Amino acid sequence: MKTINIGLIGFGNIGTGVVKALHDHGELIRGRVGAVLRITRIADVDTKRRRDAPYDPSILTNDANALLDDPDIHIIIELVGGLEPARTFVEQALRNGKHVVTANKAMLATFGAELWQLAADKGVDLFFEASVGGGIPIIRALQLGLSANNIRSVYGILNGTCNYILTKMADKKLAFEPVLSEAQALGFAEPDPAYDIEGYDTAHKIAVLASLAFQQDVRFSDVFVEGITRLKQIDFEYARELGYTIKLLGIAKADDTSGRIEARVHPTLLPCGSLLANVNGVFNGIMVEGDLTGPTMFYGRGAGPQPTASAVLSDVMSAATLVARGTLPCEHRLTVRAGDKRLKPIAELETSYYIRIPAMDKPGVMAKLSGELAAHAISIDSMIQKGDHPAGTAEVIIVTHITSESSIQAALKNIAGFDITAAAPFVLRVEQNL
Repeated sequence: MKTINIGLIGFGNIGTGVVKALHDHGELIRGRVGAVLRITRIADVDTKRRRDAPYDPSILTNDANALLDDPDIHIIIELVGGLEPARTFVEQALRNGKHVVTANKAMLATFGAELWQLAADKGVDLFFEASVGGGIPIIRALQLGLSANNIRSVYGILNGTCNYILTKMADKKLAFEPVLSEAQALGFAEPDPAYDIEGYDTAHKIAVLASLAFQQDVRFSDVFVEGITRLKQIDFEYARELGYTIKLLGIAKADDTSGRIEARVHPTLLPCGSLLANVNGVFNGIMVEGDLTGPTMFYGRGAGPQPTASAVLSDVMSAATLVARGTLPCEHRLTVRAGDKRLKPIAELETSYYIRIPAMDKPGVMAKLSGELAAHAISIDSMIQKGDHPAGTAEVIIVTHITSESSIQAALKNIAGFDITAAAPFVLRVEQNL
């Protein structure tokens, strides 16, 4: 039986999980691939610390080139993360004719088009199932299972840290700061949580999904991003009263007429009965709508050593099958050229909006606010006013009918300058039809 040699770059938590899972499921994998998969070298900056996995310490090195330039290694697993040196490692492996498996969404969201093209030019494959959704097989679903569809939209709860925080704020009626501290204590949030709570992690992932779904070169820098740090407990209370919950969504949609793509990340009001509204805790959920399938829903653990190891090893098995059979890559590739994109600016977004306006509690306030919105052709769907706030203020909550982002921002800029306004208005976007 043929032996497929694997080099692993990056031996942290995920790398350790991959080594352990390959050991524990070796017989199963061998039977399904028809070859023995063997990790022959591991590169990491730390060659001394003992990992909780069965491995031979003598195969550890701090020189990644020892793997990348080894002609006997067929597959490289890149689990370093970040942009550099990860991109350099992946490029070198592809140029050397090796298949590459990566979980690196930041790298793909920044350099993906060039790397996919390089793999095609070299007759090898770049696999990245673990880059989005942990153990959820969303990448292969877009590449294969849904490939006959024109994809209309992708909506994703893609960050377990944020979803845990928002679930706790909604269910336990707690403020953001204590829930974040709890998430950090439980290991769900990093000591510096900015990458998660500011929406950057979700933006990297939706850029990858948008590129696959729409065959356009969508990158992290193309994604509109707002995080969850400005949400207050009162927003969850008002959302619940109006029949909504709040989730951090990555959203990618294609315009049926122009083919232009909108790619955005922000806290979003969802109807309480929608499937995504009921994805809670550290779980991820991704909804893809195709013209043939209609909506399809993917749900599961989006992070952690075991789910991510599952995705990594599924890619390794695909790569090993190609090596064992001596065939060219058989899975669908991106056909988009670097820079080939047609994007819709956020100012042209059309959706419904939730607006919270701290205002003076006195006669004429509602009329003035309604008049300003009407002046920008913004129609009100529902409105709530809550008084009894400090210093004679009230919270005015408005949900609009569908209108444009540019109209909302222009109206709110004027409202912020009114003498009846106690603080700047706060706005969230609403997705009514999920």
